[in-house]
Amino acid sequence: MKNKMSKIILLLLLSICTKAQVLPLKEQAKVIDAVLENRLNQLLPSLMEKNNIDMWVVISREYNEDPVLKTMLPATWLSARRRTILVFYNNPTTKVYKKFAVARYSVGDNIEANWDMKKFPDQWDALNNIIETYRPNKIALNTSQNFGHADGIDHTEYEQFTQKLSASNKAKVVSASNLAVAWLETRTPMEMQYYSQLNSITHKIIAEGFSSKVITPGITTTDDMVWWFRQKVNDLGLTTWFHPSVEIQRNDNAVFDHLKAFTNTDKDNIIRTGDLLHVDFGITYLRLNTDVQEHAYVLGPDEREAPSYLSNGLKTANRLQDILTQQFKENKTGNKILSDALAQAKQENIKGVIYTHPLGFHGHAAGPTIGMWDNQNDTPGSGDYPMHYKTAYSIELNAATFIKEWNKEVRFMLEQNGYFDEKGFWYLDGRQTKLHLIGGGNN
Repeated sequence: MKNKMSKIILLLLLSICTKAQVLPLKEQAKVIDAVLENRLNQLLPSLMEKNNIDMWVVISREYNEDPVLKTMLPATWLSARRRTILVFYNNPTTKVYKKFAVARYSVGDNIEANWDMKKFPDQWDALNNIIETYRPNKIALNTSQNFGHADGIDHTEYEQFTQKLSASNKAKVVSASNLAVAWLETRTPMEMQYYSQLNSITHKIIAEGFSSKVITPGITTTDDMVWWFRQKVNDLGLTTWFHPSVEIQRNDNAVFDHLKAFTNTDKDNIIRTGDLLHVDFGITYLRLNTDVQEHAYVLGPDEREAPSYLSNGLKTANRLQDILTQQFKENKTGNKILSDALAQAKQENIKGVIYTHPLGFHGHAAGPTIGMWDNQNDTPGSGDYPMHYKTAYSIELNAATFIKEWNKEVRFMLEQNGYFDEKGFWYLDGRQTKLHLIGGGNN
């Protein structure tokens, strides 16, 4: 009954989402908790069975939270409380699925407290009692060499826990890395009902920023733009997971520097007509994240559209996007997707760099790494991780085009967010195929 009511609540709130961009905090909390209930009760047991883990123990202390635990807390919990221990037990044979909080409090409505402090004054003894009661085959902890998101148990907690274990139970301790990554990367149908809206909000903010409402050529600087984006996010009641950046490529002698392009080093760079602008921007809303890069052209007094050589450069970058996403296949590793996409791009004479990453609870999320801007070869570890269905990605890359009118190479840096499932890959709110136009009577 509770699960049914949560779905009804979520559907009602999603209908509100179509009328107002950002929900009030109280309504956001209802959505977050309804989604969490669904994930804990429907998604997690299947992931544990798929990864052959029958007990998962997540341990954190207040203000030193495991990244996974943060995604399991109810909306009204902003951190763990003292030491918070979550235990998930799933036996697919007996159909027994249990969720415990070895803590002073129940963790929301979904994970009930299971610590009799009179019987077990020591919290570790209470945890051991659960282990001895259910006798799991494996005790999975969040340790991981390849994914920081799945490496959340700290040294002290690991030592204290394992020292309390019997020799037989200590032998059952395994890494929960694949399970933790699966939990983080898998998007549920309930989440996907509103993930497109996050991207729509992101695109609308960028469109407003790349307009004459915000930019006055000859006066507005890139640093002004960066802080406009930050302020806009704050005014809307949203947050962001990274400081945005705004860069300029123009008809001058400057050579493209990838590192410089994302570090806001030219804070007093004044925007002028004829400039090609680039923004890297994302938001955090309802515990999910976006990560988008788009371009704009600043029109001159007599211009009504961008020069064809710039529009064609954008088209080349769009083609590189297609080449990459056409390589997406279940169980194909990030390294293999990268190498196959680069090989196809080379055949088509596209000079591209691909650095695509998973997206979800984190901006740079857990899952297969598909290239890095400073490494177009295999990425050991995270690049060897396979792609799975029901996962979201930030399609991040750039394509270089030599612009003879500027006598130099220009990089078209794009990033758009999409979702991959059994039907293939699709963008959550479309993608940029035309340059934003600033001035010249356009806006």
